[in-house]
Amino acid sequence: MNAYVDVSFFPRAAKPITSYKPYWAKRFGTAPFLPMSRAEMEQLGWDSCDVVLVTGDAYVDHPSFGMAVIGRVLESQGFRVGIISQPDWQSAEAFKALGKPNLFWGVTAGNMDSMINRYTADRKIRSDDAYTPGAEAGRRPDRAAIVYSQRCREAFKDVPIVLGGMEGSLRRIAHYDYWSDKVRRSMVVDAKCDLLLYGNAERALIEIAHRLARREPVERITDVRGTAFIRRPGDPSTEGWFELDSTEVDQPGPVEAHINPYQTTSEQAASQGASCGAQSTTVSIADGALPAVVAGQNGSEKPELDSNTKPLTFVPNPALEAKRKRPPQERTVIRLPSYEQVRSDAVLYAHASRVLHLETNPGNARALVQAHGEGSTARDVWINPPPVPLTTPEMDFIFDLPYARSPHPRYADENGRHDGATKIPAWEMIRFSINIMRGCFGGCTFCSITEHEGRIIQSRSEESIIREIEDVRDKVQGFTGTISDLGGPTANMYRLGCRTPEIEAACRKPSCVYPGICQNLTTNHDPLIKIYRRGRALKGVKKILIGSGLRYDLALESPEYIKELVQHHVGGYLKIAPEHTEAGPLTKMMKPGIGNYDRFKTLFEKFTAEAGKKQFLIPYFIAAHPGTSDEDMMNLAIWLKKNGFRADQVQTFYPSPMASATAMYHTNLNTLKGIHRDERAERVDVVRGEKRRRLHKAFLRYHDPANWPLLREALKAMGRADLIGNGKHHLIPTYQPTVSKCGGKQEKGKYIVIPTMRPDPLNRQPTQPEPGQILTQHTGLPPRVTGSARPGPKKKPR
Repeated sequence: MNAYVDVSFFPRAAKPITSYKPYWAKRFGTAPFLPMSRAEMEQLGWDSCDVVLVTGDAYVDHPSFGMAVIGRVLESQGFRVGIISQPDWQSAEAFKALGKPNLFWGVTAGNMDSMINRYTADRKIRSDDAYTPGAEAGRRPDRAAIVYSQRCREAFKDVPIVLGGMEGSLRRIAHYDYWSDKVRRSMVVDAKCDLLLYGNAERALIEIAHRLARREPVERITDVRGTAFIRRPGDPSTEGWFELDSTEVDQPGPVEAHINPYQTTSEQAASQGASCGAQSTTVSIADGALPAVVAGQNGSEKPELDSNTKPLTFVPNPALEAKRKRPPQERTVIRLPSYEQVRSDAVLYAHASRVLHLETNPGNARALVQAHGEGSTARDVWINPPPVPLTTPEMDFIFDLPYARSPHPRYADENGRHDGATKIPAWEMIRFSINIMRGCFGGCTFCSITEHEGRIIQSRSEESIIREIEDVRDKVQGFTGTISDLGGPTANMYRLGCRTPEIEAACRKPSCVYPGICQNLTTNHDPLIKIYRRGRALKGVKKILIGSGLRYDLALESPEYIKELVQHHVGGYLKIAPEHTEAGPLTKMMKPGIGNYDRFKTLFEKFTAEAGKKQFLIPYFIAAHPGTSDEDMMNLAIWLKKNGFRADQVQTFYPSPMASATAMYHTNLNTLKGIHRDERAERVDVVRGEKRRRLHKAFLRYHDPANWPLLREALKAMGRADLIGNGKHHLIPTYQPTVSKCGGKQEKGKYIVIPTMRPDPLNRQPTQPEPGQILTQHTGLPPRVTGSARPGPKKKPR
């Protein structure tokens, strides 16, 4: 057994999560499933729950579901944990089902943000919910974390509320809300929770649970990293803290130029396009600093101010800036512009977003504070620095907990199974998958993973991963030999990190791979290759697929990894995400150029041919991202046709809370650069309005006849009517079919067989997706084998 060396070099001073003395209720042992009813509690011998978790998802006891992880982690500390899943929020009665919690409520909207879960990128209500049995929609309210918190308070007023999960994590400060098109307050204020935990919260939650178990008042728990809470102005607990204005971290608005001490007043005025009035007199700066004195009406003297006279401006000496003594980092708090300011001022909103993203590295981040309200309603939302990342032994401990790896028995159908009418699509998707790491240092501006899980990669050991593969093989019902994924937020960041702890702790870059791969980043894929090979060699494991998104720019650093991946772990097609082909949107996304895709494609095809296989590379693209012009989308459509791609599903930019791209969308400013109020500010082309968003989506689906009228109109307006015609080099034809090739009538929004200008080598037949089905953008390709299919007769090829 090889010793594992943790390559995340963060200097960890945090208390190990396995070092706490277990709570007295540890004697009750481990529950097969965390109880969801009084009857289950009685079977376990419980008279009450120490912690009650409320979630908007169905309860699936699997390490890919947040509430299962939190529940099992608290159980391992000796606490009795119950779960209330998808309660009826119309009253507080459903929240009393397990009785009064002894310690606290744990509230979350679920694995997904409840608004993203319910609404499409076009703000239309979805017809299904992948986290609900039978994919039934409408089982959770909008802004579920707020609603659940209010009902918990109504049910048992004196029980502390600890809010967590993706929804709360990404709303910890004042944020732009896409669905109401306005800036909303921090969720700490709206939910009236006692504590909000952001990011992966195991470390913070364990500490909070033990402190509450010792009867420490929740209002005194203000020193835990990864938490946010309310403080009133003048709170005595803030004594000893040094407050910095956020403009000292990142200055918004115009910056006054330094005065040249060798210029005369006339020269200084001339450089600013003005004059001094008395041109015949040369006056030094020192003389000009004092205005002339004239007699006042009562005989007193008063200064006569020239309209061009300006007071002297004193600025810090840059040479002495490094020598200036700064307050200690651990006792420094940065004051962001208030909620009222960012709500009414786009520049200050962009500035606050930049400061928040600068303060995300646990090694150097400082606390943040943002005022909400004025006068008697004034309060501060205080946000402590991010949590310290978990060590590899801590990650192993969490993933080795006794998960049942299936939905709770109450969701079983009449045959006692979970893959029939009551199937939970999200569980079906990850049923045979293995999570090997957390975190992402990609920094894509449209994604919020970094803001939630952090940039530092937290990896499991090889032995822990292999044990879980064996558990899936031996214990999970329906396993047929295929592991559907071995990954995480990305497929290939396992055990990658900074070369030295000093650089990692000091770094404030938003991405380790943009605009190029950082010279301090390790890119050795050998540990991941070893796990792939060891996993596929296990008895009973026929194939291990990689379903997580691949960072192909990182993969290019290891051709051996690409070879292993392509020849042994691709189930017909491999998804990667160049997102666009044009520099305009790519620079706003912080994504590499399309040249990296071409290099990867060459290696993919080479290794595929060597293996004698027929496999496809599937690129994902985003429509309507900030910084994308109509010409950019037109060029992308031309690239798609040139390369023979036809997207069945189109991903439109979705402004999720806290993402940098969302700040661009709201402010029309490039928050990746300095924020100014004058012409120096870089304005961003933002795609708003239904018609323009439809146009950008239509360019991605240039082959769909339903989009041709809109595209013809747009191409003519853009002066590119040359792309309209019936030749192979044209983007869209001049004709408009009214009947599909199969004889059915064309219906708006339906999948139809379209007339092609050349034979389709894949013979794709698009079909209407079923409710709850997890789709790729290219569902017309051969379906991926997930290992969940029941054995049966082989279908004859069409």
